[in-house]
Amino acid sequence: MLVERYQRRVVGVALAVVHNQDDALELAQETFIRAFQNLPKFESRSSFSTWLYRIAANIAIDFRRHAGRQAILRGEEAEIELGRLPSSHGDSFRSVARSELSHRIQEALQELTPEHRAVILLREVEGLSYDEISEILQCPRGTVMSRLHYARNRLRSVLKDLDRD
Repeated sequence: MLVERYQRRVVGVALAVVHNQDDALELAQETFIRAFQNLPKFESRSSFSTWLYRIAANIAIDFRRHAGRQAILRGEEAEIELGRLPSSHGDSFRSVARSELSHRIQEALQELTPEHRAVILLREVEGLSYDEISEILQCPRGTVMSRLHYARNRLRSVLKDLDRD
């Protein structure tokens, strides 16, 4: 029941750090195993979901650090992470434009540091609160807000030439 309830968000937290869907799915599985093993250590100081997302973030961070992997957002994964752009049934011009937009967003996200990318994806894609992100990334709320502000400004700057039509 817990896996069904939290799986999408756990995968989202891992994906925000590792940027590879296959790795994120494996890390989510590891998260649930570790959570089950450490359930007696859960102290109820925070919500269960925050505790679980923190485990996911730690596992994903350790995975990136240990494997020395460079985060790469692939086209399909970028679309999934950035809000599932609307479908363009039958409109090839829209389809090409959406693909180009996805590619541009992917490139813009690559210009962010992993910390800034994680914060913006956790906030904008996963919809987590500043406090939840603060607990997950184990940094002060002000740092979350600062990183989010920087990430948004950087994305605006990189994507400023996009037409908003």
